[in-house]
Amino acid sequence: MTVSTHPRTGVSGPAGRPSGLRAVLTQRMRSGKLGTLPIVGALVVIWVVFQVLNPHFLSSDNLVNLTLQCAATGVIALGIVLVLLVGQIDLSVGSVSGLAAAVVAIGSVQLGWPTLLAIVVALGVGAVVGLLYGALTTRLGLPSFVLTLAGLLVFAGLQLRVLGPTGSVNLPFRSTLVRLSQQGFLAPAASSTIVAAVVLGYAAMLMIERARRLRAELPVASAVDLAVRVGALAVVLGSAVAYLNTNRGVGVTFALFVGLVAVVDLLLRRTRWGRAVRAVGGNVESARRAGIPVRRTLVSVFVACSTLAALGGVLSVGRLAAANQATGAGDTNLTAIAAAVIGGTSLFGGRGSAWSALLGVLVIQSISSGLTLLNLDTSVRYVITGLVLALAIAIDTLIRRAREV
Repeated sequence: MTVSTHPRTGVSGPAGRPSGLRAVLTQRMRSGKLGTLPIVGALVVIWVVFQVLNPHFLSSDNLVNLTLQCAATGVIALGIVLVLLVGQIDLSVGSVSGLAAAVVAIGSVQLGWPTLLAIVVALGVGAVVGLLYGALTTRLGLPSFVLTLAGLLVFAGLQLRVLGPTGSVNLPFRSTLVRLSQQGFLAPAASSTIVAAVVLGYAAMLMIERARRLRAELPVASAVDLAVRVGALAVVLGSAVAYLNTNRGVGVTFALFVGLVAVVDLLLRRTRWGRAVRAVGGNVESARRAGIPVRRTLVSVFVACSTLAALGGVLSVGRLAAANQATGAGDTNLTAIAAAVIGGTSLFGGRGSAWSALLGVLVIQSISSGLTLLNLDTSVRYVITGLVLALAIAIDTLIRRAREV
């Protein structure tokens, strides 16, 4: 039997026939390009296991709480995804988020600032921190690991200084930020409209991309494949939103987080900046020789990471209605980094997606929520999360070695 390559799909198979989904999956497995499928599969397994152990796990009430818990950590993890994509790291995101939370609390409660002004100042602090990191890394060649480790200590100290002798500041429950974080939910009609807009936008993007590749006489996916993708997205988003709407609905903070993920994903895939980020993460020297502004790209990524960390602190202080010495401390750094890596972002740079932050934080928070329902203590959560992280790093290393062969 002769084998040929389909002129439009580019998939090899028997003469005149594309080999279909099985061949695509086989090819991706061999090349290590399965994308988010392993993470999605792991998330499904985690949910099934915890549902069997406790039938309340997949209740709409628990899932609403789970999504609310994902927002702050997820936003911080999104920034970690960006720095990992360029082959760098930021170990101070927890301290920066804690400092931002302290600025919001002190500004709005003790200094009498409007809430919006306090939030803007906190985000500005995050941007300045990122600018400092970027300048020191690109101008002096300081390794980001050591630099941000020092920043972790510096900004943790500044957080304590800002909070003052009491070490804790409570926000009034009438505060707009607190009400939005704790009680803000999208109306069912609004969430359904957003889902419809996302699905239509995704379909339009796929069709435009397909038409562009056809004009360039490049291989394209079949119309059936595009329809399956759009249909799957519609089913997943529609059913998830409908189920959450049987309870309190989709939280405003979680919707903000998902929206940020979508925007960052669009920037990474469709803009010159996104291509520069991936090029720098793939090979700095090659990117420099290709004329890519490496320094500017690195600085922009550090600024984005620290600003997102500050936003995570703002969301955290709103959800807890307080800022104290524990805000941003403890396992915040490790959880955010673990979420990015578990979600599929490579520690070696150049490979990953903004959606890694969403998938990774869902995995970590699902483990935490499930163990809480089983009345197991924090030590078990640390052990299981660490094992999952070790597995994700092992898979990442194996994929990298396979690509180098």
